[in-house]
Amino acid sequence: MPPKAKAAGRGRAPAKRKLAEEFPPGEVLTDTGKKTWKLGAPIGQGGFGLIYLADEDCGKPVGAEAPYVIKVEPSDNGPLFSELKFYMRAAKPDLIQSWMKSRKLKALGVPRYWGSGLHERGGKRYRFMVIDRLGTDLQKKFEECGRRFPRKLVLQLGLRLLGILEYIHDHEYVHADIKASNLMLSHSDPNQVYLVDYGLAYRYAPDSVIKEYKEDPKRCHDGTIEFTSIDAHKGASRRSDLEILVYCMIQWLCGRLPWEDKLQDPLYVRDAKIRSQENISEFLTKCFSSQDKPAEIQRFMEEVTSLGYRDRPAYDKLRSILQAGLEAIQAKDDGKLQFSPPVGGGVAAPAPAQVSTRVPESLQRPGGVFGDSPLSRPQALPSFLLARLGPGSHGVTRGPCGGPSSRPGSTKQKGQCLSPSETSVPASPFEVQLPPLMTDRCAPVFGHLRLRPVEVTSTSAGFLREPIGSAWM
Repeated sequence: MPPKAKAAGRGRAPAKRKLAEEFPPGEVLTDTGKKTWKLGAPIGQGGFGLIYLADEDCGKPVGAEAPYVIKVEPSDNGPLFSELKFYMRAAKPDLIQSWMKSRKLKALGVPRYWGSGLHERGGKRYRFMVIDRLGTDLQKKFEECGRRFPRKLVLQLGLRLLGILEYIHDHEYVHADIKASNLMLSHSDPNQVYLVDYGLAYRYAPDSVIKEYKEDPKRCHDGTIEFTSIDAHKGASRRSDLEILVYCMIQWLCGRLPWEDKLQDPLYVRDAKIRSQENISEFLTKCFSSQDKPAEIQRFMEEVTSLGYRDRPAYDKLRSILQAGLEAIQAKDDGKLQFSPPVGGGVAAPAPAQVSTRVPESLQRPGGVFGDSPLSRPQALPSFLLARLGPGSHGVTRGPCGGPSSRPGSTKQKGQCLSPSETSVPASPFEVQLPPLMTDRCAPVFGHLRLRPVEVTSTSAGFLREPIGSAWM
């Protein structure tokens, strides 16, 4: 019997990584350029590090208005090291200033990199990085506004993000984890937005040579599941960032995405995204009331969907689409971001989806969740695995929470999956169906779960019990 698959962690990083110890205010750090920085009070905590107010070491305590922050992690942790590579290559102040000057921009939402180094304390080594201090994040603003932004604001944010992404992409990187909690307002200018957290940033074109489109085990399933692009598990591309931006704009307008009720089921989310691109108009009708469906969002999504893996996005065309949306509501990008709930005439939020405890009909027929899509014809599970599954288990089903089911007749607690006897899936004469290994746009999305996409198991009606192997979908 093959070894059991490793259990997935809840976060993006392995549990073995250590948390940084808190340094006292006044601690002085020296970067690789021999410049000294003084720490102030800690103001936040990342996954495995701390964030401090900071300033140049000038003999004075670091005050509440310090212009910098320093991120500190134990030196053997990985996230800050990965993020640091992006900042050193693409976020130096002179690079950003040169880009802004060449394009006559007043601002660019990429935090500037000011220095980094290693620091020893108590026999332990820590890695640190100095960047601009920023303000509150957009997720907090989103919640304060009742989980809906007005249409003008969404289009303004889209325009700003296009500028940021164009800069990042032209410097050989994609971000891969765009979302409201990774967008922060400037500390000094509430009308300027910055894209942060480059721990998942992917260098898709080192030395201007685009990487081959293939599975990268080091990148599998990175991101945030509700926004992650369809092809992210193979190494994100420029189109991936733009696809994520579309999902963000739709969520900001509607309040939620259609698949948010089943984020615990990565396959369901992946399939829903594939279907959304096969019929964009129908997808947007599900998100918006018919009279409020923004034409510019459909045009933007169609343009992004048409891109190939190697294609350079037409950023100017995408900007013109969003600007046309502003004109349609008799607005313009006046440089001011008004964070307030939409009032009259705004985009209607869809009715909250109900979590169904019934196995979807699409899983009860030979076509599986993909139906008859020419992009994803199913294929039969090998006979040697069918033999392991046993009789009465040819109908493929999934529990509503994507985990182990209860046995028939057991007393289930709230939130548990259905038992095989309680599903409406009869035993069927066809073999268990799995989609083939798909390429390009039909790649699965698994967010940050870092799991093999399909666990082929010894089951009754397809519920997980004893892992016997793996298969890629």
